[in-house]
Amino acid sequence: MTAAKRKGHFWSTDSKYAYLFLLPATVFLIAFMIYPILNVVIMSLYHTDRLGRFVHFDGFTNYRELFAQEDFWHVILRSVYWTGLAVFAKTLFGLIIALLLNVEYTGRKVARALIIIPWASSVPISALLWTWVYHPEFGLLNHTLKVLGIWKNPPVWLGKPLSAFFSVIWVDIWIGIPFMTLVFLAGMQAISKDLYEAADVDGVNAFQKFLYITLPGIRDVLLIATLLSVLWTFNDFNTIYILTKGGPAGSTQILITYIYENTFEWWQWNFGAVMAVITFAILSIIAWIYARFYFRKGE
Repeated sequence: MTAAKRKGHFWSTDSKYAYLFLLPATVFLIAFMIYPILNVVIMSLYHTDRLGRFVHFDGFTNYRELFAQEDFWHVILRSVYWTGLAVFAKTLFGLIIALLLNVEYTGRKVARALIIIPWASSVPISALLWTWVYHPEFGLLNHTLKVLGIWKNPPVWLGKPLSAFFSVIWVDIWIGIPFMTLVFLAGMQAISKDLYEAADVDGVNAFQKFLYITLPGIRDVLLIATLLSVLWTFNDFNTIYILTKGGPAGSTQILITYIYENTFEWWQWNFGAVMAVITFAILSIIAWIYARFYFRKGE
């Protein structure tokens, strides 16, 4: 194709209409995604005042000062623990429940409908619900433990560092299990039943069918679902902020809540921008690793 033909094809009548229809989405993308990202990257290289205005260029000084803070590395490590434990639990429970819902039995449709409830409810509403469940005096959890005689003096679940950390993780797991369950269930139902029938003829047991048929059959779904879960869990601000606001004593503080605290409570906009850039880099690396596994499997 000659240069003139390529130019005519690029700027044909149909192409002009296509560009016209794409223009609103392009403007929206630039204004609300590309520009804010670039602005945060630039802000991370400047010293800012309490209103977030650029004062003078600092280069990588903000990064060096942040890396020198011990609290920052504790938050990073806690974020890794938080994401790893929550995603592992959501994947495991989601897979088990999907296997149970994939079996024919009476009431299966009702069970499928009920499993959607935590996911269908908004995260703030679910988190507020769990603040009452964990209430030390009037909460359902402590009341049940006392009535059943399991624990006469149950703890203040959100009042101590270790119990608060695992209590908040459980809420995130409870909210995220339905998504993983439904995605895995959809993947299982896409597997041909002929494979299971052939396995029955060959005398294959249930565990072997899961290992050699079900698991390979939902491999792509498993990769995508866990990737999305990692991204959402790492950035789960609502659950932590509503339940504990990062406390007690910073025991539930992860990177996303630490960014909020630095930016909107301490007015350190430059450090908030640095941590936002670091968060973006971490999640981009995770997504790249998942993409490498996905496409390598395809090859």
